[in-house]
Amino acid sequence: MDRPGFVAALVAGGVAGVSVDLILFPLDTIKTRLQSPQGFSKAGGFHGIYAGVPSAAIGSFPNAAAFFITYEYVKWFLHADSSSYLTPMKHMLAASAGEVIHGSMVAKIKRNQQVACLIRVPSEVVKQRAQVSASTRTFQIFSNILYEEGIQGLYRGYKSTVLREIPFSLVQFPLWESLKALWSWRQDHVVDSWQSAVCGAFAGGFAAAVTTPLDVAKTRITLAKAGSSTADGNVLSVLHGVWRSQGLAGLFAGVFPRMAAISLGGFIFLGAYDRTHSLLLEVGRKSP
Repeated sequence: MDRPGFVAALVAGGVAGVSVDLILFPLDTIKTRLQSPQGFSKAGGFHGIYAGVPSAAIGSFPNAAAFFITYEYVKWFLHADSSSYLTPMKHMLAASAGEVIHGSMVAKIKRNQQVACLIRVPSEVVKQRAQVSASTRTFQIFSNILYEEGIQGLYRGYKSTVLREIPFSLVQFPLWESLKALWSWRQDHVVDSWQSAVCGAFAGGFAAAVTTPLDVAKTRITLAKAGSSTADGNVLSVLHGVWRSQGLAGLFAGVFPRMAAISLGGFIFLGAYDRTHSLLLEVGRKSP
């Protein structure tokens, strides 16, 4: 991938990520509170729905930028063109690679152990705890985590985050790319930015629905008391516990606000990305 393409993916991804997280933060708060062990009302109800937004804002730009740089690079590396029957598989690989980087920012493998992320998981842990403790300041929650659990407390839920995000991307991005390709074929020209956004909304909503149980497990692990069995991060064990205590309704707690947030997020995120990316590439081509 050449320099203009790299810069375009970096800036467009960052702008899209910040836009989505700030606009749709209230829906994310409602979803988190519905999934919390204490229940929606005790977690804060509709009060203080912007609690934790500083943590989300700090992590948004680098996370989204890292994802799209990786996604575009892997697509370029694999020569993903619309005519190949292997295109969906290439998009799956590109999206999975993007999510691994997105979730870990600076990660490496050493003796089969993956170093936890530097940005995304800590910001997510602080954000979700702030969402269910609206009366406590974000910095105070951050300080409490460090004091009570140390650095490892900020990285709780890394495995569950990856286990949620990779399946999500395996559904969302191939579906998004396929819908764009179908729409382009039907109208005989490349989709406009708003059309890409519509495809992104549908793909995101569908992916959100089918991966909600994994999101519930991730939320429970993030919010669990230090030292509890849930805090250990065993996703299957957490899902089994939710199933036994709350059944199917518990596994899909928060599915509607999650679908709404991610559908709207897909519309804004992927539409804004496509538009910003195209504009930056056009500017790059015109520059001497």
